[in-house]
Amino acid sequence: MVVEYETKGRIAIITLNRPEARNAVNGDVAQGLEDALDRYEADNDLWVAILTANGKAFCAGADLKEIAAGNGHKLGTKKGGFAGIVSRQRSKPLIAAIAGSALAGGTEIALSCDMIVCSTETNFGLPEVKRSLVAGAGGLFRLPRAIGLAPALEVILTGDPLSSERAYQLGMVNQVVEPAEVMNAAEALAERISANAPLAVQASQSVAVRAFMDDDEALWKASGEAFASIIGTEDYKEGPRAFIEKRAPNWQGK
Repeated sequence: MVVEYETKGRIAIITLNRPEARNAVNGDVAQGLEDALDRYEADNDLWVAILTANGKAFCAGADLKEIAAGNGHKLGTKKGGFAGIVSRQRSKPLIAAIAGSALAGGTEIALSCDMIVCSTETNFGLPEVKRSLVAGAGGLFRLPRAIGLAPALEVILTGDPLSSERAYQLGMVNQVVEPAEVMNAAEALAERISANAPLAVQASQSVAVRAFMDDDEALWKASGEAFASIIGTEDYKEGPRAFIEKRAPNWQGK
C-alpha cells in the first residue's frame, strides 16, 4: 500500500509508503491519503493524527512522470485537492512528522497540516520557479502566513531551500530533532494534545486556524460559537468535576 494506516491509542498514524519514488504523489497516493484522513475523521476514538513517510524523503511533490504521461489531473481528489489533503476541510489535529526533505508539493503538504515536527536534516522549499512552474497547492499563501511575507518571497522567488532550523526560527516548525527522534517527538506532542478534552480541542482549533484569514468581528463570533458548541456535553461537565475532585479527567469525546 502506498499509504499505510495504523492506530496507537488515541492517535492515528498515516504513512506515505512510496520510498522508491521519494514518496512523490501519484493518483494512488492522493486517493490513499484521502481515504486515510476519512478514516481518521470518522473514528470518534481517535483524537490526533500524525502524517509521516517511509524512506529518506517525506515527499518530493508531484510525480513528474505522471504529469509527463498526461495524468496530472489524477494527482488530486475532488475533496482534498492535490495529494488528497491540501484543500481538504478537517476537524481534528494533524501533525506532520518529517525526517527527510519536503520540497515542492512536499512543503505544501506539510503546510496543510496543523503542526510540524522535523529533523535537523529536513529542507523545505518551493523550487517550482526553477522549472518554470508555479506552486499551485497552497504554498504561495500558506508559506507567507507561516513565516512572514519577506522570508516567504525569498523562498518562493529564488526557489532555494529553507532549512529546518530557519523554518523553526521563523515559526513554521514546532520542533527540530535528530532524524531518529522525529516520530518519538511527534507522538509525544500528540499525547500532550490527546490528554485534553477532544471536543474542546477541535472547537478551539476551528477558530485558531482562521486567525490570519478572518477579521476580528468574524473571529469573535466564531469563538462564541465554539464555546457554545461544547456547553452541555459530557466532557464540559467532567472538566470542572475532575478539578474539584482532584483527579485526572475521563474524557469521552461527547
